[in-house]
Amino acid sequence: MTINKVDILNFKNIAEARLEFSAGVNCLLGSNGMGKSNLLEALHFVCMARPMSSLPEAGLLRHGQDLMSVQGAFTLDSGSEEKVSIGIVKGKGKSLKRNGKEYDRLAQHIGVFPIVTVTPADTELIGGPAIGRRRMTDMVISQANAPYLNQLMRYNRSLESRNSMLRAGVRDPLLFESVEAVMAEAAKTISEERRKWVDAISPVVEQTYAAIAGEREEIRIAYRSELNGATMEELLQRNRAKDAALGYTSAGIHRDDISAQLNGYALRSYGSQGQLKTFTIALRLAIFDFLKRTGGERPLLLLDDIFDKLDSDRVGRIMQLVSRPEPFGQIFITDTNREHLDETLAALGGDKRLLMVENGSFSAID
Repeated sequence: MTINKVDILNFKNIAEARLEFSAGVNCLLGSNGMGKSNLLEALHFVCMARPMSSLPEAGLLRHGQDLMSVQGAFTLDSGSEEKVSIGIVKGKGKSLKRNGKEYDRLAQHIGVFPIVTVTPADTELIGGPAIGRRRMTDMVISQANAPYLNQLMRYNRSLESRNSMLRAGVRDPLLFESVEAVMAEAAKTISEERRKWVDAISPVVEQTYAAIAGEREEIRIAYRSELNGATMEELLQRNRAKDAALGYTSAGIHRDDISAQLNGYALRSYGSQGQLKTFTIALRLAIFDFLKRTGGERPLLLLDDIFDKLDSDRVGRIMQLVSRPEPFGQIFITDTNREHLDETLAALGGDKRLLMVENGSFSAID
């Protein structure tokens, strides 16, 4: 899949832009705060109908403006041409259209235009709370598996209902059992799919990490779930009195996590900044491989500020990986250093484009 052009209006610091892209490599050059990452976020927003970061959607509107829109023209791997438009009007919410027609549900858009991002914030996937790792896992699986997203929505609705009952002081076991039955059914599917996903990407993460860092460093990832030793029904029944005192559901798949070890030690505790970044890049490239194999479309690959905190050897190995035309297609790379980007473009074959970014404006440069 490629995005051929994009029209942007009032998206963060981008007042207005109409851009055409190379089907190969697109490099964005500019100082910090000029809008390079904002363009990547606009591409993510039109592909996924949600922000790339945890920023509230209202924060995507340019300061002082009441409406924002992003329109993208795509070519799918099948050769079909697609147009997607997404917009926000303050006080009225979000609209999303594909080829001029609104979706019945926004969830139908997930996975149609797959995208993988590597950003500086990715290191929080290791050092931050488990909710970030669960959110990433759910977003990836949902792009390749629509029924999974439906089960996740069922679980979350039932979880909120159970928590509301706990806060309201409901004690009727029959009411709890009716809600918990839905949670348990959905949890079984979600847990199985998460485990299958981790099993599928683990060898790719390990191989990619070794290719970037060298054979002396060995990475391992594992799926951690309270369902490893009990069923969801057992967890909910066992903790019902405790949950009533707490006012929320203390056990379940909403507490699942993914752990990473480097040479047998917890990566989050012992890894350097370069090792953390190497892992997150390896993880994202494994996600790219997963989506390409399972979803049918080759995702867009966005590499935001990947040169930071990495030595030249690791950067060179990453460029060797992404420069292979078969696994990777259209790539977007940002940096503040022209020399870095010139070296990158020299190493990469195929079609290329370099854009200068200044205060939310874009211009083509040689």
